[in-house]
Amino acid sequence: MSDHARNTGPMLASPRCGAKTRTSGACRSPAVYGKKRCRMHGGAQESGAPRANQNARKHSLFTRDAIAERRQIQVLLGEARKLLEEMK
Repeated sequence: MSDHARNTGPMLASPRCGAKTRTSGACRSPAVYGKKRCRMHGGAQESGAPRANQNARKHSLFTRDAIAERRQIQVLLGEARKLLEEMK
C-alpha cells in the first residue's frame, strides 16, 4: 500500500443528492456542482426535458387546474358518501 495521505475532506463536505432511493432512503452521492442532484438523478448536463418542451403539457393531467379539479371532485364524492350513509 501507499503512504500517500488522501485529502477527502472537501469531497465528504460537499452537498449530497436529495433524491429518494428505492429503499426510501436518501441518495448519498455528492450533488453536481451548482445543482441539487447527483449525476445519476438528474444533475448531469442536458438531463431532463428541453426548455419549452411542448410534450410535457400534451395531456395536461398534472397542471394546477387539473389537480385542483380532481381534489374538488374527491371532496364532493366524500360528501355524497356521507349523505348516503346518513340516509340509510
